[in-house]
Amino acid sequence: MSRKSELEKAIKESEAEIEILEQKRLRSMSSFIEALVNHDTPGEDDVEYFKTFSGLIELERENLRRLNEELEKLQK
Repeated sequence: MSRKSELEKAIKESEAEIEILEQKRLRSMSSFIEALVNHDTPGEDDVEYFKTFSGLIELERENLRRLNEELEKLQK
């Protein structure tokens, strides 16, 4: 498999992973919204999940940027 094909596959996988992580983060965001509506404080677990998923999303986005940059260099 050529490097270009490997990068394209890795980019698709990274994009899919970001979608999955964003869906999981949305679940924790619903707890925040519920707490807001009920004039309550979100649970510590919900806050931790949100922070964890946000961090993982940022890491995966950085990986995606790196992969895209490498692919662009190969296409030149």
